[in-house]
Amino acid sequence: QVQLVESGGGLVQAGGSLRLSCAASGRTFSSYTMGWFRQAPGKEREFVAHSPGAGMTIYAAFVKGRFTISRDNAKNTVYLQMNSLKPEDTAVYYCRYQDYWGQGTQVTVSS
Repeated sequence: QVQLVESGGGLVQAGGSLRLSCAASGRTFSSYTMGWFRQAPGKEREFVAHSPGAGMTIYAAFVKGRFTISRDNAKNTVYLQMNSLKPEDTAVYYCRYQDYWGQGTQVTVSS
């Protein structure tokens, strides 16, 4: 059974940084795309970034060089390093693998 567990969210001031982690289990993920999405209050869930098993990572336009997705295949873990955070980055951040989603981790950026 596939499980995705996010961690690393929290409260940070604008301009600060956070590093999210998504630990995956139940399968070997090294060959597969892992992604991050987010959902702000009252808004639809939106794509943030994904890391394919092979090939280039892809980012949403609003990331604009502030976020970096990476993965440690030996640990079945994907990360999202978020720098220069803005209040509009406030959302619940979710890890995704195919049709599987984690429970989400809250990121709150204060102005």
